[in-house]
Amino acid sequence: MSVLKNRAVLRWLVPVTAGVAVIGGGAAVGTFAAGADPALPPRTAAQLLEDLRTSRLEGLSGTVVQRADLGLPPIAGLVGQAAGSELASLVSGTHTLRVWYAGPERQRLALVDTLGERDLLRNGRDVWSWDSRANTASHRTLPADAKDLESAPATPADAADRALAAIDPSTAVTVGRSATVAGRSVYELVLTPRDRDSLVHQVRIALDAKEHVPLRFEVLADGKDEPAFEVAFTQVDFRTPDADQFRFNPPPGVTVKEEPAGDARGPAGKQRPQRGEDGPDVRTVGTGWTTVLVAKLDAQGAPGAPGAKPGEAAGPDADMMAKVLGGLQRVSGDWGSGRLLTGRLFSVLLTDDGRVLAGLVRPERLYQAAKG
Repeated sequence: MSVLKNRAVLRWLVPVTAGVAVIGGGAAVGTFAAGADPALPPRTAAQLLEDLRTSRLEGLSGTVVQRADLGLPPIAGLVGQAAGSELASLVSGTHTLRVWYAGPERQRLALVDTLGERDLLRNGRDVWSWDSRANTASHRTLPADAKDLESAPATPADAADRALAAIDPSTAVTVGRSATVAGRSVYELVLTPRDRDSLVHQVRIALDAKEHVPLRFEVLADGKDEPAFEVAFTQVDFRTPDADQFRFNPPPGVTVKEEPAGDARGPAGKQRPQRGEDGPDVRTVGTGWTTVLVAKLDAQGAPGAPGAKPGEAAGPDADMMAKVLGGLQRVSGDWGSGRLLTGRLFSVLLTDDGRVLAGLVRPERLYQAAKG
């Protein structure tokens, strides 16, 4: 089975982050030789991309560690409290996951922390999620024609798909130094944005020298030597896992909820937002690494109806959101006025006329987009 022709495989094998999701752009493939590791013969970037395109994967299991240090100001911690702990976990700290893959119809992921474990399993058409702390589980049956588990979270995932689609002059693609990841020799593809308004300095993808599967994904911020975001295997086994790994046996006392077959739910069993005809008013400005997302805020502080101002949210989270917004830096210009949140990899502008602008860019690019 081709790794790149099956999106289920990609979601389990190439690391991503929410911020990286706006990377579109393209790349001019370079021809630099790999770093001086005598165990690996030199490969060009074009050869490594072809290796990735033609690689085949039948099975895999391993341990994945995600690390994030986005350099957010202290006030950003309140955003996590207002939006939920899952959001906070994406932007800071270290998290460990176990993954198993035995083809597009057998997948399992377990998020492990000091308080318990959350699992997501697919075995044929059956999809189970389980939370050990609450001792609750949910089950749903996929349609007969389902080709992919859309609710599968991205671990070493989607980013290579996007990277391979990014083949035009907005990015330089070269070969970095060979290295060792999870005890295996790897080549390193390096993507460098040419537009200096991008806050991303480089994206580095480490490919297994034999299996040609991504084992590590790093995003480096401009001016920093250490990754702002990294997902990497610390242990990996390319043998196909036993079928028992994908069978869910409810533990004693567990509460099981049967979900409708058509539900689109995330890894924690929470309903995913659906976009209908009256969905959010969202548009993009620019392309590639400096794409800016522009959305309107409704009266509850969510993308939707125009005319509402940030801070007008109602409900139990209103005080918290007002405190978050009040702690952000005030900015103004010929585009208007508002508040700014900046991190190492992204900037977010909330304007007083009810817009949100965000991107992997310097604030100046947001101000330009706000004029439109």
